[in-house]
Amino acid sequence: MADIKDPENTILIELKDGTVAIELLPDVAPKHCDRIKELARAGQYDNVAFHRVIDGFMAQTGDVQNANMEKDYNPGRAGTGGSDLPDLPAEFSKLPHDRGTLGAARSANPNSANSQFFINFKDNHFLNGQYTVYGRVISGMDLVDNITKGEPPANPDRMISMKVAADVEG
Repeated sequence: MADIKDPENTILIELKDGTVAIELLPDVAPKHCDRIKELARAGQYDNVAFHRVIDGFMAQTGDVQNANMEKDYNPGRAGTGGSDLPDLPAEFSKLPHDRGTLGAARSANPNSANSQFFINFKDNHFLNGQYTVYGRVISGMDLVDNITKGEPPANPDRMISMKVAADVEG
């Protein structure tokens, strides 16, 4: 496991092969960081599928409305929903979309990010300034690389759970 410097701003995503630790960047995108922590603490991300995983590009998940594989999972609608909370305003920055960064997924409207996010498999600098960057993988990127690919994957992987590191014992 990574050396976690700020447990309140680190999320732990449990995948089938182990835990991915993501350092959040509240100085860069405070609203997005608050949102992911709020939904994680409510258990909303648990069992949510990686519904869009493009080899050499990114892995997208976080549709808490349509992609919970234990509750009303709808592969045809996965990726079209968000949460019950309002959409977030864009928090664009100069941070590049490098390998392992966490980006806010959204529709064509820059202020439509809600609960969905993606993790970049490689440097995707063509996204710079167009999608909010609000975290980076600090351990477990090899596990992210192993997420089942597809749009949607035939048998998608899921986030077994997501927790804020500050809430985890030991």
